[in-house]
This record gives sequence, structure tokens and C-alpha cells, in this order.
Amino acid sequence: MRVLHLLKTSVGASWALRQTRELVRAGIEVHLAIPHGPMVEKYRQAGVHVHIFDPALDIVRPWRNIAKGRQLRALVKKINPDIIHSHFVATTLLMRVALRRIAIPRIFHVPGPLHLEHRLFRAMDLYSAQSSDYWLASCKWTQQHYSQSGITPARVGLAYYGVDEGDFSFIDNPASTLKQELGMGPDDPLIGMVAYFYAPKRYLGQSRGLKGHEDLIDALAIVKQRIPGVKCVFVGGPWGNAQHYFEQVQAYARHKVGDACVFLGLRHDVPALYPQFDLAVHPSHSENVGGAVESMYARIPTITTNVGGFPDLVVEGETGYLARVQDPKDLADKIIQALTHSEQCQAMVEKAHERVREVMNVKHNAQEVLSYYRQVLGQQENVA
Repeated sequence: MRVLHLLKTSVGASWALRQTRELVRAGIEVHLAIPHGPMVEKYRQAGVHVHIFDPALDIVRPWRNIAKGRQLRALVKKINPDIIHSHFVATTLLMRVALRRIAIPRIFHVPGPLHLEHRLFRAMDLYSAQSSDYWLASCKWTQQHYSQSGITPARVGLAYYGVDEGDFSFIDNPASTLKQELGMGPDDPLIGMVAYFYAPKRYLGQSRGLKGHEDLIDALAIVKQRIPGVKCVFVGGPWGNAQHYFEQVQAYARHKVGDACVFLGLRHDVPALYPQFDLAVHPSHSENVGGAVESMYARIPTITTNVGGFPDLVVEGETGYLARVQDPKDLADKIIQALTHSEQCQAMVEKAHERVREVMNVKHNAQEVLSYYRQVLGQQENVA
């Protein structure tokens, strides 16, 4: 089987590298259209046939899409794939526009639910699809949303973007501890949040950042009334041009909680930081499975918002805690519950570790993708 994958970035998106690597190991001839960048050589080392090309629809400069469409059609004619597998909204839209008259089955592997939560982008996805188009959700929320939108279940599969357990090697005994560096006592609780800072997108109606940093700051102000010694470290820097927003969040934290929030910026020692947290919080407004994978692998008690794919991993009171989205009071209640019930949390973390190993196993996930390929090809044969 020959499959052409479409990616709009060669910076990050390591989940796509893991998936294509496993598909190659499973005997699939994997081709990849991708812009030039630091990840290109890693794909080649994994046995992927790389074609340097940005296959994403250009919204800012739409006149470029005519040439992009021609280039994509030429690439498809050259490769003659059995399936085309797109991983982003922008690559999916170009694929559908450019290949409307080409009867090769096309799969949109949806990396997250954000576009489905906004009417315009959801409509662009749904109404641009034709009979040759299929969807592969990467969390149950997304799969259910397509079905509720009228897409027949046979055209919507489920395959998580898996991880390799070998990627998670946490360091339990660093030379110095964060609590020591922050002047905290050994019994003072330390909360950690690991996420980039994404500036609000006003055209999506966002007034706060997508990852919910401000919500956690508001919650911390409530928690401090009950647990005065608590502190929270934010690991991660601004994404793209979000430096001004990053500085705004820091100023907001100083105003709300003084020195109880510490911003560590972009760090390359996250495996050494996670084991030092008493609690990990992921208060995203929209998410697939996000950073919950890391904290659950690290056996750190985990709180997430009840959105997107988080509930696929976090079962309330069993593998972690779920807080209502954009509700600092409820988030604060969950934090206090976790910090004051340490024995319950310790029982949770082992179940959480087992669950994330089961759900997010990259080899198993690649087999889910391969199974869906076969299902799609079978459906196309029946139509023909």
C-alpha cells in the first residue's frame, strides 16, 4: 500500500513522525509532502519518502493556491498513492480543492477539535468534503461531533496520535530541586503547568489564551486562601509572535497572586521538572489529549478541563480530576481536593499510568490507522 501524507510544518508535530515511522515498519510505502525544516531529515531516517512542498492552503495570499494546487496534483500523479492522508485543516482544504476530480480516497486525520468548535471553520470542513473524503478522529469527542453533524459512522474512524513510552524518561533525583530554588518548604505544594503561551485569537472570539493560563492564575488566588504556601510554575514560552501576550500574563499573575506564580520560560529539562510537581494542571479551553499524556506517564496527579480528548484519558476520581472549562472556582476546588487527599491521588496515578500506556501506545495506534486504510479502500471498491 502506498500512502501520501500532507503536513504543513516541519517544526514540531512529532506525533506525525511517530505515526509515519510505525506505518513504514508495518510495510506501508509512506510518502510525505512537507515544507523544508528541521524535521525533514528525521522523516528520511525513518524510511519516509520526503517531497519538499508546503501543501497547506494559503489564506493570507490566496493567489498562491493556484500554483500550489497544480503542484499537489503533479505530485499525486507522480506518486499515484492508494490513499492521501492529511493532518491539518489547511492541508485538507487544499487537498480537497486541488483534487476534486481525482478519485483517490482522502483522509483528514483531525489533530484537535478546535476548528469544529467554530461555525465558519466547521462549515468549511464539512461542506468541502466529497464522496472520496473520510475523517479519522484522534479523540472520541471529535468522532462523536462528526456523527452528530450528519457524517455516516462508516466515514469517521478513530485513531489516537500515539506516543512511544521510551520517549518518557523522567529524572527523579535532580541536583537541586525547584522547591529549594523557590524558597519553599518541603511540605509546601508545588503545582506545574507545561504549555506554550498562545495569544488569544480575536476572530475566534477568544479573550484569553487557548491553554487557560489565566484561569489557573485565578484558581491559584482562591487556593492560596486555603493553602497559603502553594506555588505554581509555568513551563513554556510564547508561541510564534505571542511575546506581548506572554508578558501580559506575567503581569496579570503578579497582580493576582504576587510571587506565587513563577514563569520558567522554555525549558529543555522537562523530564527532570515533572517529578518535582505535586500536581500537574492542564486548564485548556480546547484540546485533544494535550500535556495530560506527559504528566500521567510521569505518575503525577493530574487535573484537566473536561474538554476534547482529555476525558479519554482522565476519568474523574479514578485516573485524575476533570474541572469545568473556563471556571476558575471549580478548578480551584479540584486543586484543593487533590492537594488535601494525597493518599487518594497516589492510588490514581498508577491507574492513570496504566490508562495512558493502553490508550496512547503508538504501535497500537498505527495499527488502528492501517485498519482504517483497509476499511476505506474496501468501501471505495464497493462504491466502484
